[in-house]
Amino acid sequence: NASLLGILQHPDGTVLKQLQPPPRGPREQEFYNKVYDSDCCNSILLELREYLPKYFGVWSPPTAPNDTYLKLEDVTRKFNKPCIMDVKIGQKSYDPYASAEKIQQQVSKYPLMEEIGFLVLGMRVYHVSSDSYETQNQHYGRSLTKETVKDGISKFFHNGYCLRKDAIAASIQKIEKILEWFEGQKQLNFYASSLLFVYEGLCQATTVQLSDVTVAEKRGVPKGLLPGGDILEYNNNIHVINSTENGKIEASVSKGLSKFYALHKKAYSKRHHSQLKVENLEQDNVWKSSTCITQEHLNGNVIPQLEKVFCHMPAEIKESANVEVRMIDFAHVFPSNAKDEGYIYGLKNLITVLQNILDS
Repeated sequence: NASLLGILQHPDGTVLKQLQPPPRGPREQEFYNKVYDSDCCNSILLELREYLPKYFGVWSPPTAPNDTYLKLEDVTRKFNKPCIMDVKIGQKSYDPYASAEKIQQQVSKYPLMEEIGFLVLGMRVYHVSSDSYETQNQHYGRSLTKETVKDGISKFFHNGYCLRKDAIAASIQKIEKILEWFEGQKQLNFYASSLLFVYEGLCQATTVQLSDVTVAEKRGVPKGLLPGGDILEYNNNIHVINSTENGKIEASVSKGLSKFYALHKKAYSKRHHSQLKVENLEQDNVWKSSTCITQEHLNGNVIPQLEKVFCHMPAEIKESANVEVRMIDFAHVFPSNAKDEGYIYGLKNLITVLQNILDS
């Protein structure tokens, strides 16, 4: 199934992103090669690395040597309950070489792009009270207007108990660093590129608030077996996949490959995190090391006072909030001799919206 182009999650902490068909895939590969070239001495590109997932070259499965994957850092890996949002940035989501038809298609998908400068492609938010994720796909983002975009974005930072102002403040700081980079460079223009936001959904304050069962205790490891005897763990993006759905996925990736990697379904049309599955019991211990609950969660060393202050702490204290903001998706990056005004406009507008959420 060609539309089911997956991102595979490797136990070594990387993800594998299948190269898109030409010219997009080769262009993205070329971009990563240029930025991560070991001989690179361009200070603009060297600084850009800070805002990207780390790149580990390309990889092909032994069983399908013609399939090429970009090997990238898994930005969500260090999180217990990662809350993830993918936001496309810029005023145009088509590049300067797009056909009239392509331009029309892109503009009709979200006519407000020019005016708002960004578009939410998907989000996945951890709700503490139910110990479950709420997911929104691209249709959610496209339904947002100038009037509703503030509430639409604030949904990403609300965990069912409170608005995570710490995560908003930290996100603003990180976007501001990326904005500074854009203000200082005239080498590259980015179209249809995204920012990936990740913050820790399992905040200790809310662990305290649950009187009956703490979230930490709820997180069973492991959580059950599939009919085929495959171990499943609820970690990061892992969910139970029913066997019929699983059969479809397995058919789309060679058998040899699926034994070693968790398949993370990600169609380019539906760019939001969905389900993945861990196979192969030998790999289980590798996953366990990143999934097992830290002792501090279990022995109750959570400061009860935290509960009162967590959602209202001043931004200074929370500067170190567990938040990642990374640039991703570079199939439409082009050399330039001018500032990327469309991307800059989008970043500034996004900062304004986040600041408004923070101030209200």
